[in-house]
Amino acid sequence: MWDDDRMSIDNHAHPLLTAENRYHVEAEGAALEDAIYTLPHAAARRDLVRLYGLPPHASWEDVKQDRAARLYDELCRMCFREAKIQCILIDDGLGGVKEIAEGYQWHDNYTTSPTRRIVRVEIVAQEILTELVQAFWHAGFEEIDTVEDVLPMFSSSLHKRLSSSAEDPNVAGFKSVVCYRTGLDVATLPNEDAEVGALHDVYRHYRTGINTPLRLAHKPLNDLVVRTTLKIAAMHNKPVQFHTGLGDADITLTRASPAHLQPLIAANPRTTFVLLHASYPYMREAGYLTAVYKNVYLDIGEVFPAVSGRGQEALIRQVLELVPTNKVMWSSDGHWWPETYYLGSYQARQALSVVLQEAVKADELTKDEAARVAKDILFHTANRVYLLGLEAQHVSRE
Repeated sequence: MWDDDRMSIDNHAHPLLTAENRYHVEAEGAALEDAIYTLPHAAARRDLVRLYGLPPHASWEDVKQDRAARLYDELCRMCFREAKIQCILIDDGLGGVKEIAEGYQWHDNYTTSPTRRIVRVEIVAQEILTELVQAFWHAGFEEIDTVEDVLPMFSSSLHKRLSSSAEDPNVAGFKSVVCYRTGLDVATLPNEDAEVGALHDVYRHYRTGINTPLRLAHKPLNDLVVRTTLKIAAMHNKPVQFHTGLGDADITLTRASPAHLQPLIAANPRTTFVLLHASYPYMREAGYLTAVYKNVYLDIGEVFPAVSGRGQEALIRQVLELVPTNKVMWSSDGHWWPETYYLGSYQARQALSVVLQEAVKADELTKDEAARVAKDILFHTANRVYLLGLEAQHVSRE
């Protein structure tokens, strides 16, 4: 239906581990024990068996043994060659990145176009808060109530640093994880009293646990960070990605629906919003926002490989019920291990092919229209939205 050797733009991913940390395990918790009984887990084994060239019924132990015998560089090259990724937009704000993962530009070893950064704004804000409270502590303040203009100090530093990032040609956009911290129901208007009170709480928390890293988890401050980001992003024409939908156990699912963002979207018509992860399981809510607001786009990452094959196909069908096809973008949400990039790409292409062929058979799309949809989702829309200016390339089979 379309040239499957065409390479793609991965509009949202995370760094790979260093070779020394290639066996790092991230997941924790009792629920992890049940993951091996899921359909996505079975599909991942099947697809990794294919990747490694093992017999069809090879076990997970066989997969792990084969992986362990490979040089890390060889493993990365194989995964990225099969993933057919031309350019990656990397959010390097994950916890532990500096200690165990590679810098974003290192990934250029495995792509044909330079990697670009996505700046996670809550991490920037946390760094500023840490600097402020440490300065107050070393100055001997028991409370910051006596320090004038604390809120303007924080706001000014945040504005300056985000503006500096926006002016960096290596930065393609911003990302907010406010969904994790205090939910997507971000206030559209400031409340200075609440913001100052939150800063006082942050300082008290620091005083009682000096060696505990600060985490931005006060709603007035989280909302302030998001509003500031949206204004700066509009000034510099940088998209803002929002984590929506599925995540880890520390997310409140009922506050993860993108429907909560509607007032914020309406209040910031000059800012480009990118709803990440298809907002699963809120695909139709995301589709509605993408259809009725010019400044909203939908990413369909992470569900590959987190959701079963049929679930992936159903998700794409729901997305295409209403969303303009030129407003959908693919991502792998790859992180830590190169296989996550491969699985995210391979399964997305498989599911997209099935759904688009169905649309052609149902006379909803012509073959040429279906090919255009695939090319937009995999490359052209991200290229346009993030102003990357790339020429589409094909996989080299040399």
